[in-house]
Formats: sequence, C-alpha cells, structure tokens
Amino acid sequence: MRPRRLPGLQNIFQELHSDLGLDRRHTDLSDWAQQGVFLLNSVLTVRAREAGSHANQGWETFTDSAIRALSQQREKIVFILWGSYAIAKRALIDSRKHLVLTSPHPSPFSAHKGFFGSKPFSRANDYLSANGYSPIHWA
Repeated sequence: MRPRRLPGLQNIFQELHSDLGLDRRHTDLSDWAQQGVFLLNSVLTVRAREAGSHANQGWETFTDSAIRALSQQREKIVFILWGSYAIAKRALIDSRKHLVLTSPHPSPFSAHKGFFGSKPFSRANDYLSANGYSPIHWA
C-alpha cells in the first residue's frame, strides 16, 4: 500500500518545487534528518483525526525546552516556524545567533495566505552557505 500524502506535506513539496525547482517523490524525510534538519511539532502526539487533542498536557514544556536549549547552546541554526503557534516560539530563540524564518502554516487552510512563495528552502540554504555550512539537499 502506498502511503498517503498529507495535504500539508503536499503543500511543503509544492513550495519546494516552486522555490528550488525540486520534486520530491517520497514522504520519508529521514534524509533531511541525516543532514541536520530537526522537524518538531510543539505537541508530539494527537488522537486520530482530533487536531490539538493533546495540547496543554505537558508536551509544550518539553518542546519549548528543546528549542531554548538549541538556541542557547548552538549557533547559526535556521529555525523555520510555520503557523502562528510555531511563530510564538520565536521568543525562545536568540535571533542574534540564528536565522528565524516565519510564514503561515502549510495546511490547506492557510498555505495561500503567505506560505506559498515564502521560499524557506532557498533562504535556509543561502544562510547556511553564507556562514560556511553545507546547504541542505532537499530533494
């Protein structure tokens, strides 16, 4: 059985194509992780088909601590915050040490409100290259 593509992920891949001309044929993002891309939701679990069902049950404390620790202990990280909930995490990040990119969420409900055209992939790679790091191979 072929894994289904979630609409938000489809929109991410559509922006990847628009931004860098790259087509992603598979949804396994482990190659991104192997290059240092750390994908993190503020809440790490959810009941099936119940968005936000595990919010305010402790996950935010854990994920906020992870973001804060990365910001404090590392330099030249690209934080890409999608959606208002993620953008609120900007307060945890030292923007003097890191690049913080924000846009609306890639979900079908908000992608057309500024996610499309935000060019997060090329902007991240430009910053990494300008600071002596290898760009991410997004395809």
